[in-house]
Amino acid sequence: MKKTTTRLADGRELLYYDASDAADRTAADARPLDPVATTAEIRTDALLGDAVAVASHRQGRPYHPAVDACPLCPSAAGRHTEIPADGYDVVVFENRFPSLAGEHGRCEVVCFTPDHDASFADLTEEQAALVLDAWTDRTAALSQLPGVAQVFCFENRGAEIGVTLGHPHGQIYAYPFITPRTERMLASLAAHREATGRNLFDDVVARERTDGRRIVLDGAHWVAFVPYAAHWPYEVHLYPKRRVPDLLALDEPARTEFPQIYLEVLRRFDRIFGPEAPPTPYISAWHQAPVHAADRSQFALHLELFTVRRTPGKLKFLAGSESGMNVFINDVPPEAAAERLREVASES
Repeated sequence: MKKTTTRLADGRELLYYDASDAADRTAADARPLDPVATTAEIRTDALLGDAVAVASHRQGRPYHPAVDACPLCPSAAGRHTEIPADGYDVVVFENRFPSLAGEHGRCEVVCFTPDHDASFADLTEEQAALVLDAWTDRTAALSQLPGVAQVFCFENRGAEIGVTLGHPHGQIYAYPFITPRTERMLASLAAHREATGRNLFDDVVARERTDGRRIVLDGAHWVAFVPYAAHWPYEVHLYPKRRVPDLLALDEPARTEFPQIYLEVLRRFDRIFGPEAPPTPYISAWHQAPVHAADRSQFALHLELFTVRRTPGKLKFLAGSESGMNVFINDVPPEAAAERLREVASES
């Protein structure tokens, strides 16, 4: 992998990740951009203790631009985008409209491919491996920034999720606090260890592999399953079989197998609702140990993938119970979801 670091016209950092050492990344950003001005601040909910990012400057971000105005495509003659080069493999750059900024963290955009009409599932294993390398490199760099407590790599895919740019891309958030969801995991982890002397993540994975009904894929180094208490209609958790706290700790066999397993899961997601259905909207989220956790080795890196679509043409909305009380109601039994994800393996 070749990594090239440069700056955009407004001073934001941009990094190219290339499979070839011969890639030329000397193109400069020719746009007359003003310096980035953000209003991001972090407020704390007094009743729940949750952190809320307030970022009014995001109201001006691009909203479903035409294909020929996509800011994530490579630059071309007469059209300059966020990527100055006329082609790329994988690109990461600071978000121009960040939810977190300055002392309150950092937000980055990850462009998976220059092909505007592709998706992550369309990538080759080599391309997916390069994205994994970029996630890993950025996790390492962002973890070193002062005040960063947690690094979160994720992808939102589909207008149903709220995506405003159709180009295949993800994001990375460097939070200045440990997120509420991770805090709950850490509390459950500590309670389980106190009660049993065992690791909760290990026990969850072992239970799923022993039960078998919710297993989707069981590789040499990764296992993918629908969790016992899945919140979403179709939800898959992907764990390396050797527990590690973050992406940096993955060994080479696990890094090599990951693209095979992940791409297969994504392709099955697109087949859940049949060949005539539009691409399945989803959120894909990496869970890594907080940067300064007391015993990071106890945390288990894993990826959670889920869709808000429950049947063709119908979405799972977070209504009263979910939004008001955080109690999810799932219309699709996890065992049925896993069975469907197994049977679509042959529907290529």
